[in-house]
Amino acid sequence: MASHGKGSRPNDTSSSKLIVVESPGKIKTIAKFLDKSFRIASTVGHIKDLPEKKLGVAFNDKNNAILLEYTTLDGKQSVITDICKQAAGCDEIFLASDPDREGEIIAWHIAEEISKVVKDKEKIHRISFNEITKPAILEGIKNKRQIDMGKVASQQARRVLDRWVGYEVSPLLWRKITKGLSAGRVQSVAVLLTCNREQEIREFKPEESWSINVLFTIGKESLLTELYKIKQKIPKIKTEQEALAAIEKISKERFSVTNITEKDRLRNALPPFMTSTLQQDAYNKLGFAVERTMSLAQKLYEGVPLSDPSTPEALITYMRTDSLRISDTALDDAKEFVISHYGKEFYPSKTNIYAKAGAQDAHEAIRPISVKISPDKVTPYVDPDLAKLYKLIWQRFVSSQMAPAKYFQRQVLIDGGDITLKATGSTLVFEGCLAAYAAEEESEEEQTTKIPKAIAVGIELTPKETTKKQHFTQPPARYTEATLIKELEKRGIGRPSTFSTILSTIQKRGYVKKVTKRFQPTELGETVNTFLVQNLADIFNVSFTATMEEDLDKIANGEMQRDAVLFEFYKKLKQDLTALGEANTGKTTILTELDCPQCQKKLAIRFGKGQQFLGCTGFPECSFTSRFTRDDQGNIQLQEREAPQTIDEKCPKCSSPMIARVGRFGPFIACSGYPGCKYIKQEEFPHPCPTCGGTIGKKTWKKGTFWGCNKHPDCTVAFTGEVHETPCPKCNAPFLINTPKTGLKCVNTKCTYVAKE
Repeated sequence: MASHGKGSRPNDTSSSKLIVVESPGKIKTIAKFLDKSFRIASTVGHIKDLPEKKLGVAFNDKNNAILLEYTTLDGKQSVITDICKQAAGCDEIFLASDPDREGEIIAWHIAEEISKVVKDKEKIHRISFNEITKPAILEGIKNKRQIDMGKVASQQARRVLDRWVGYEVSPLLWRKITKGLSAGRVQSVAVLLTCNREQEIREFKPEESWSINVLFTIGKESLLTELYKIKQKIPKIKTEQEALAAIEKISKERFSVTNITEKDRLRNALPPFMTSTLQQDAYNKLGFAVERTMSLAQKLYEGVPLSDPSTPEALITYMRTDSLRISDTALDDAKEFVISHYGKEFYPSKTNIYAKAGAQDAHEAIRPISVKISPDKVTPYVDPDLAKLYKLIWQRFVSSQMAPAKYFQRQVLIDGGDITLKATGSTLVFEGCLAAYAAEEESEEEQTTKIPKAIAVGIELTPKETTKKQHFTQPPARYTEATLIKELEKRGIGRPSTFSTILSTIQKRGYVKKVTKRFQPTELGETVNTFLVQNLADIFNVSFTATMEEDLDKIANGEMQRDAVLFEFYKKLKQDLTALGEANTGKTTILTELDCPQCQKKLAIRFGKGQQFLGCTGFPECSFTSRFTRDDQGNIQLQEREAPQTIDEKCPKCSSPMIARVGRFGPFIACSGYPGCKYIKQEEFPHPCPTCGGTIGKKTWKKGTFWGCNKHPDCTVAFTGEVHETPCPKCNAPFLINTPKTGLKCVNTKCTYVAKE
């Protein structure tokens, strides 16, 4: 049903205006800014989508158009009915779903429904606001407009593209690899990036190098230098022998300071957050997963109660944006705050203005609605994670409007014969923007050498200690959530509203997994990626996906036609699918270099029932299978099977010893006489079967475990769920079963008792 909050006044007959928002969480926050003539309702997200069980996309050959079929989402008919009922009695309807493409199509869908009961279409308006404040809302109402059909068309294009890939490519993966797989137009490219990085790691060959440090004493202070040049050339010391030779050469020279360079260095303020940089910093500084960050940001945007529990207050601007723009009002407020709280010298000589190439710029950057609401004023009233994220956003915004930090940098060159040594030191002399916010990468200044005050050109120095240190180049690191988003954004893949979904989807599909918080492609992910890249290279590649994102932006801006972009994509997709069909290849087989230990034929990686394993290519003549692992270089290693463990128990059927085994569904106990005797010990339920009096045993299948009568199929008692040791009040069966679908009911299949709520 449509949601109403305090202040929505759904029963006020004097109301003549209706505002329809996307999220019910906004209702209370918005209601406090409007008078009694307004009602507020919520669509609770999308109300319509393409049908779940069929494509929903058709071609009209007569006018070369693409037709979309929309169906009402489950549970949303009551929402639509309620909103339309309210709209029918209003003089004006304002559609205020989120200010992005998803919000625009939600507005379009609800407008279509309202139009069925409101004959005068001039009453229906689209409004948007970047922040939930009284001025922003009133300004939005004042600047009412028509629905942006460019944004609607762009969202439709994205949805159709993703639908085509899902419906056309996913069944192909089922046939070629294993059942249950799915492909995603953008998500598959994210998997491609993780697979490419994994390949780089496997192919990486570390290179050895050595550094030389020389320690001098100047008065009571020390100066640590590094070998900079030999005969005016930067040396490449690759072995310990070369390092020892350099040390020997240094020991024979007399040194003096030949040059001191002093200069100021500025570190400019970082821009305010946009979606991707907020996700990255929240991950790096706060340890928040991207999904968690967006959930918290949504709450800060919609409003949280502060001193007055009944009145939520919106704290930040819209959190899905790729813009760095800041409103003039916010700039003025930031200037006043910086000068009054830090001092005039902390405000730059010219206002800091930021821009990002290619940004849609429909919204502002992510910033606090009021810089005067400091983190200290928020922290006592919200949960700790909300407080941390708000503080991060607040500090970054304030810092973005501050003067650069200033460092005093000194570089010292020390010469002796053919040897040149160097020392560099930096001292922070003015905090500037760092007083409010320091980025992770700014820690390099803390690692620089301290330069003695008594240093001067011409001073002769004698080495006190010379040391060598071995180094090896490191392979590229696997992606974290933060670095993968950074890479996607750099390559133009995905948009602010999709980053979180991309990361969650590739994990849920089992294509990547997290190892020490870093993404590693699974065997399944690499197999699917290889198949897509080899057979559908026109669609699943980085440059094509980035270009398609640009085309979607152009559709939104009216620079390209929706159907033209879709036809071009479908043409490429069909060409690749046709070529693959003509090749008529069977199941994708990933051959390895390993020989089968039973018949010496090659082993291949296979997939089935949610797991991967090695199987002999001689199947069915040879049925050898084995689990496996990969080392850091990607080499496959067979996992030895655990030998069955004999237990002190006899088989009740044939008296052979019982043994503990491990199967594909986990550990179990069975007769050692298999296959002659197929007895498997079952865990027995403490109560007899309520229908036939037999025993009930725990049974296992591909979806888990359940309890079932051992006299099956003559007795069909079977159940999962929580057992309640309460007799049935109707038939006196010894216990009841509680499941999410049925609730509390009798275990006896012949009894109809179900507990009332």
